[in-house]
Amino acid sequence: MVSISTLLRYVGCRMEYAARVGMKSYERGAKDVDIMKNFFQGKLTFLHFNKGEEMAPTIGSQGGTLLVRKIPVPDAKRVFVGDLVVLKDPANSDDYLVRRLAAIEGYEMVSTDDKDEPFVLEDDQCWVLADNENIKPKQEAHDSRTFGPVSMTDIVGRVIYCLRNAVDHGPVSNSQFSMRYDSPILEVELDVDEMVKNHKA
Repeated sequence: MVSISTLLRYVGCRMEYAARVGMKSYERGAKDVDIMKNFFQGKLTFLHFNKGEEMAPTIGSQGGTLLVRKIPVPDAKRVFVGDLVVLKDPANSDDYLVRRLAAIEGYEMVSTDDKDEPFVLEDDQCWVLADNENIKPKQEAHDSRTFGPVSMTDIVGRVIYCLRNAVDHGPVSNSQFSMRYDSPILEVELDVDEMVKNHKA
């Protein structure tokens, strides 16, 4: 049973989401923006299956079904360093990657390799990394160490829950602010049975 305070916070999240989707549509030239339609339509989350060694141990190497909070307009006030995000793959925009947000605009990036010059991330840029420290950074990680900075607008959501199998699942560790901000969405929209049913491993 969801508490009244959680439900009110969830309604607030839905209102903010509806307003942001409406604003995004308006900026793209839509003349008829219906915020109430966005408020009542669908969930604030979607399921995403991720497979590969890059995000172990956060997501098992055999893969995991992820509950992802939609972020229609990602910026430095909505997505934070430490968050586990789903973003468009810079190598193939039809695919998606799950990576840890390591730095955002304004951060100075200094490499451990003396050949690489330091640089500062520009407006709307971010740096994403794989969690697995046992893989070779430039050969196996497929993260910003390989493809460089990515645009914040390539982020489509923040992972809030991971199901590795029917008995191994739980909330994902994100920035402290994000975990508090996402808690009503997790409480209202989490359906472990649905995640197990959709799990591909």
